[in-house]
Order: sequence, then structure tokens, then C-alpha cells
Amino acid sequence: MDPEYFQSHNMSWGTLGTVRPFPNFHPEQDAREIRTALQNKDAVTVVRILTNRTNAQRQVIAQTFEEMTQKDLAVGVKKAMSGELEILLLELLMPPVQYEAFRLQQAMVGLGTDEETLLEILCTRSGEKLREISAMYKLLFKKDLEKELRGETSGDFSNLVLALLNKDNFAVGVQKDIESLSASLNGKKADAALWINILTSRDSDHLNKVLDGLELQRGQTVDQTLDKKFTGDVRQGLKVLVQCIQNPGVYLAKRLVKAKTPILQGITVSHAEEDLLCIRAAFLKLTGTSLYTALQKQYKGDHLQALLALCRSED
Repeated sequence: MDPEYFQSHNMSWGTLGTVRPFPNFHPEQDAREIRTALQNKDAVTVVRILTNRTNAQRQVIAQTFEEMTQKDLAVGVKKAMSGELEILLLELLMPPVQYEAFRLQQAMVGLGTDEETLLEILCTRSGEKLREISAMYKLLFKKDLEKELRGETSGDFSNLVLALLNKDNFAVGVQKDIESLSASLNGKKADAALWINILTSRDSDHLNKVLDGLELQRGQTVDQTLDKKFTGDVRQGLKVLVQCIQNPGVYLAKRLVKAKTPILQGITVSHAEEDLLCIRAAFLKLTGTSLYTALQKQYKGDHLQALLALCRSED
């Protein structure tokens, strides 16, 4: 294993991310090595460098590369690499907010909408971060994200998605929210608007207390309650939101269990510097197999090595 791997890996202890700032960072040296590697179509070197640097460090490398060569690094990667590895390396080169905007656009482009990916991003990102993503979306695609989401969804599910995009925190009593949600369940059909309003306008600590109190009062899990009282897309949306409130790492691990490559890469790239260690731990508990081992069963070659480097190690 490359010594750089261990230097970077050691930096990850005590954090929730797997990719940490690379010590003794020398962007000029990295840019030179990548330039030579791209000329020789040497994927190993490109993977070694880009997966052992944080996104902020990658941005410095890309800028240095452009100053050195008068060429765009992403364009160089496109010319020298191919297939799933090329896509992964290009994703690593996108700034985080740009990448999330890109994922949202990809979830809505073409026939059909990937509702689960929309929910994943909207449910796991803060209101402040989503405002940044919305601004980036408009800059990149010249379209308003809220209007795009409204056009791709309908009914209560649309109301949920738009509320998530504009989520904010308001201080309200926990017991009041418990009583309000409980009362909404007494009829044949629950009031989706009330659930959407409460679950998208409180902080996670408050909502966990509300959900715990509701479960005690009703004698069943919130998931069971949602299954009985809601139907269709809004039921799925509320269930995802509740999972993300209770434990986003578990929700994302569940997404990874049978994930196709775009979803797996989306989660891995998005969360490598944030909470991938939590997702790994949840994945191991869910499946009895480490994510590191699962990747080896599904992928191969340089693409596998890049994914393993982001995952970092066996649990």
C-alpha cells in the first residue's frame, strides 16, 4: 500500500470522515505528477493523489494544474480516462456544493425522476446548505431549482420536497408537537400538511424528542404509523425524512446495500469528508459485511482502487 495512504489514513482518527487534509501538501508537485500521469494514461497515480486529498486541496491542485499547463484538469481527465473511473474522478474534482447541484439535476434529467436521490440530498442537508446548492444550481443550469422540483413532483409529495428545500428551524414546545401529530392520526387519513410543516421546521434534537414521545404515546414506531396513515410518494418521503432525522448514517447505509454505481459514488463522494465512518459502521451492522469488502465483490481494477481509497479501510 502506498505510504501516502497511511499518512492520510492516520489523519482520519477522531473524525467522522475518511478523507482528511493531506499533510505536507505540495500542490505544484501533485500537479506535475498528474500532468505526467495523464500523458501516460497512468490511472494509478491520478487515483493515488486525488483520493488522498480533500476537496479543498483538489481545487488548489486543479488551479495549479491550469496555471502550469493552461489546460483544465477535468478536460485532461476526460481525455485520459474512461468509464466509471473517469466519472468518479470528475466527481471528485467538483466543489461539494456544485456536486450536490449536479446530483439533483441528474435526478431530474431525462425520462422519470429519481425521487429517492432528491429525498436523500434534501433530507440530509441543512437549510443553509440547500440555499447554497439552490444558488449554485441556478448558476450552473440557468434554472430555478424550486421551479424544477415543482415541475417534477405533484401533490403532497411536491409540498414535502419544496418544504425540505426551504427548511428552517422554529422554536416550539416538544409536547405541543407530539400532541399535534398524535391528534392528526385519529382520523382515517392523517394530515400530511401538518407532518410536513413540523418535520421540516424544527432542529433534529427537537424532532428526535418529538418522534420518541409520539412512539411512546402511540405504542408503535413512527415508521409503522406512516405505513398505516399515508400512501404513495408522500409516505415514502416522510419515511425517508424520519429515518434521516433519527439516524442519517443508517439511512445512507441502507441506500448503499443494493445501490447501483451512480448512487454508491454519489454517497461516497458526498460524505467522504463528513460522516462516511458512521455510514460504514451502519453498513456493517446492517449486512454483517464491511463496506470495504462489499466493494471488492462488486468492482474491479482502478475503479475499485479509487473506491477503496475513499472508503479507506476494513471495519
